Amino acid sequence: MAHHSTVLAQILQLLPRHEIEAAACRHHKGRRLRGISRWEQFVALAVAQLTRRNSLRDLLANFRAQRSKLYHLGVRVVSRSTLARVNQTQPASLFEELFHKLVARTQRHAPGHRFRFKGRLISLDASLLEVTASLFPWARYQAVKGAIKLHVGLDHAGYLPAFVTITEGRQHEIYWARALDLPAGRVVVFDRGFFDYRFFNQLIEKKIRFVTRLKRVVPYSVGERRSPVGRGVTSDQIICPQGIRAARYGLTLRRIGYRDPETGKHYVFLTNALDLAASTIAEVYRDRWQIELFFKWMKQNLRINSFLGTSRNAVLSQLWVALCVYLVLAYHRFLARNGWSMSHLVRLLQLNLFERTSLDLLLRPPDPRTSTKPLQLALRMA
Repeated sequence: MAHHSTVLAQILQLLPRHEIEAAACRHHKGRRLRGISRWEQFVALAVAQLTRRNSLRDLLANFRAQRSKLYHLGVRVVSRSTLARVNQTQPASLFEELFHKLVARTQRHAPGHRFRFKGRLISLDASLLEVTASLFPWARYQAVKGAIKLHVGLDHAGYLPAFVTITEGRQHEIYWARALDLPAGRVVVFDRGFFDYRFFNQLIEKKIRFVTRLKRVVPYSVGERRSPVGRGVTSDQIICPQGIRAARYGLTLRRIGYRDPETGKHYVFLTNALDLAASTIAEVYRDRWQIELFFKWMKQNLRINSFLGTSRNAVLSQLWVALCVYLVLAYHRFLARNGWSMSHLVRLLQLNLFERTSLDLLLRPPDPRTSTKPLQLALRMA
């Protein structure tokens, strides 16, 4: 029988140990670590995400139960206080750097988006992670509530988080959006929470097309009326937004009315993409729902709703590792090409994380209808 390392070790081959240790030297603070390495910290936090452990004590109890399978992974069973101290003191910027490396490696294998136009399609949105203000005073959001905000730009080529920023819950997403340095040629879609004429002007100057929904109380003048073409399209106009704030930029935008044939609900979209069909604009905004599904999947399948530490650095470390785990799972899903959902994949890996079996056979099992049966099974009674 062929020897295989654990499924966990095979999954983490996308991020070699020596690469993490080299990066750890650039993101080190304080004295030299003795009882634990940054690689061991990363593996521990990754296992906590994949197995959804509730506490450091629960996580390390699982490690002790799998002690015989950790040696070849280069991981020791450390004390709870040691892991907690590293999570609190060693910069989370290490895992942020690993996240950006994983994005580049995973995007090489990602399929393209489902639209015909050229250029990447990016959805912008943010999600609140509520915490207790008394335990997380640095993340105070309201009188007795705290919150951490996850700002994400989702690339629709594979639905990958292309860029992420983590802030306190009070920071509005428009300030994050204005600071983004997006390349020309992108198509950006976002909801009405990003409705800002200054932001629109920045995108237009960078030659970036955007799609959003028009707010109800927005004055505008109609400059041109186009014939509505496409199923569900009710209007297609070229407008000039009015008002003090809009007058600063003198924008000329496109207003599209659309009635969903399935639900009957009417939508009004605003865009600067004059070359795209009105029905395509509606489908682009419909596909924005994928970023909502991304947030939902993260909260249901990984450990980002409850935290293993209360300090800001410990929370950031846990969130960046969760995003790294998502990219690792997406990478193996793209390679397997088995049509499985991310939820099915993570469930399968959770059950076999410390098993010594081939990851390739686990993700791409042979078809029993085409596999060759052993000769003993082919014998029949005369």
